[in-house]
Amino acid sequence: MKITQSIALFFALGVSAFAGNLKVAATPVPAAEILEFAKPILAKQGVNLIIQSFTDYVTPDVSLNEGSSDANLYQHKPFLEKMNHDRGFHLVALHPIYVVPLGFYSKKYTSVASIKDKAVIALPNDPTNYSRALILLNDNGLIKLKDPTNLDSTEFDIIENPKKLKFKQVEAAMLPKVLDGVDAAVINANYALQAGMSLSQAFFHENDKSVYTNVLAAREDNKDNPDILKLQKVLLSPEVRNFILEKYKGQIIPAQ
Repeated sequence: MKITQSIALFFALGVSAFAGNLKVAATPVPAAEILEFAKPILAKQGVNLIIQSFTDYVTPDVSLNEGSSDANLYQHKPFLEKMNHDRGFHLVALHPIYVVPLGFYSKKYTSVASIKDKAVIALPNDPTNYSRALILLNDNGLIKLKDPTNLDSTEFDIIENPKKLKFKQVEAAMLPKVLDGVDAAVINANYALQAGMSLSQAFFHENDKSVYTNVLAAREDNKDNPDILKLQKVLLSPEVRNFILEKYKGQIIPAQ
């Protein structure tokens, strides 16, 4: 009888120790890796973090909107706002966590100056990162945009293109794979890291002043969930900041 009571007590304590199961959607690198580091810290606070890994930029928001996820970590605020507008979602950016810089890569050339006229440049095909890539090219002198502060810029907003560059839109996750078949590509650092590429290989890239800081996101109806707020506090802790700095060595930049 005592053994049975002890077992019952053990399971009761086990359940209470993880009273909150928090499901968070993320892309594999760096978001899921950062969450894996945060998981044991949250466990000590009674939160069982369940990391849902997705390889694309759309499904995590769909999962969050449907309620299959409680929060997500993978996207910047302009992308979230675009998803809300286009799909009628009600997702909220809670706090900036880190910057995943866009970089300009090429396997065919060794410098920007050596890139030939009419070179084909692959860009992310989702609207916000597509515009973001064009702004990066503008900021580094390859093209000139009518208004570089317009986060919805498209090729129609290019007013100068001295090298007559041609642009090819590709799903962001596929950009490292198509790099061999184009002259250059603008690639998100998370996908570059997954492909074994280093930001140091980029001819140029964004810095920590980027407006495209990745955020912890939730739905409007659960943004005050205590477990999500605990996660937010952990993600902004010195421990997580140091983990990001040490693991990614400047390729992923903690939010200020």
